[in-house]
Amino acid sequence: MTTTSDTLRLRSLVTCVTLLVLAVGSAVEAGQPEADGIADTTPPVALLPGGAGSTVPTPDREVLRLLIQLDPGALGPLSIGSPNAGLLFNPRPMPEGRLWKIRNERETWGTTETIEYVIKAIEAVDRQFPGSPALVIGDMSDPDGGRLNWHASHQVGRDVDIGFYHRHEVETFRRGRKGDLDLPRTWALVRALITQTDVDRIFVDRSIQRYLFSHAVEIGEDRAWLDHIFGRKTGGKDAIIQHVRRHRDHLHVRFYNPRAQEWGRVAYPLLVKAGLAPGPTVTHRVRSGETLSHLSRRYGTSTRAIRRANGLRGSMIRAGRRYVIPIRKIPSEAAPIVVPARTLPPNPGPTAVESDAPDLPGDGAGASLAGRP
Repeated sequence: MTTTSDTLRLRSLVTCVTLLVLAVGSAVEAGQPEADGIADTTPPVALLPGGAGSTVPTPDREVLRLLIQLDPGALGPLSIGSPNAGLLFNPRPMPEGRLWKIRNERETWGTTETIEYVIKAIEAVDRQFPGSPALVIGDMSDPDGGRLNWHASHQVGRDVDIGFYHRHEVETFRRGRKGDLDLPRTWALVRALITQTDVDRIFVDRSIQRYLFSHAVEIGEDRAWLDHIFGRKTGGKDAIIQHVRRHRDHLHVRFYNPRAQEWGRVAYPLLVKAGLAPGPTVTHRVRSGETLSHLSRRYGTSTRAIRRANGLRGSMIRAGRRYVIPIRKIPSEAAPIVVPARTLPPNPGPTAVESDAPDLPGDGAGASLAGRP
């Protein structure tokens, strides 16, 4: 039976651990973008084309263990695993805002960092081009992470599908055509994502890339910087802006999440042990002649677990297909997360070219995450 004194001691312990987490987290969160668009006070590091990244401070494992035991919600959002094979813990919903519209609120969950990065970039566009139309926000992640619809990625809260700016406001994604795209605003969005957030990759069809590149050259952006971020001299290898087919109506943006990734890396084995997160998995491409029994023996799991993980009703598997295999042993910890320095141009940027899209009425800023649960 729990007494009043036990309850008070438990509450005090929760408070102490939470304060410790906040203290540790402040080292990670320092210099991260605010949702209201306030400029980052961390001095930018020019990167053309190389530069040193920063290792994210590792949280204390014992502090995390106590917090998982007492108040897992206080961990905040965690991005665990890779975009193509992972999960999202303690997700946050994309908030409503004047400067954007959410296509499907059931599929727009992410980490605090991802959401703040998206808001920061959109607000940067509106400061440069007041009266910008609301931008369409598409898929982010499922509340629990993992597979989302037909996407191979979007599993860990770090991917966001963002529509283009068009000459007139649209309600959903619309294919980008040169005569319809608002290139000044769309380029301003891409530029803000690259220079003001910890972006990893921007995936978009090559046809849209050509429009953006030509516009950026026309307004006087540094050519060497453009060649680097578009991968013009490397065939796209290691470029931030990558070609992906069928991405002609939106940008697929992937971010680094310094805090959510590093805390997730350390916390994951503890969450599995506490029964708060599923065990690890691997992806296996089936070769001719392999069966479920082969896979279960190879990975030390059961055929039932493999069927459940892949939604299989029977025992038949097909050669050439990839299947998710639950494994019992948690892999050894990976190295701490390293976030590359931002790829900045050598100059602040050319004078903005006026957009010929009509201004829309409105006042105030976009939504902020401040004060939200």
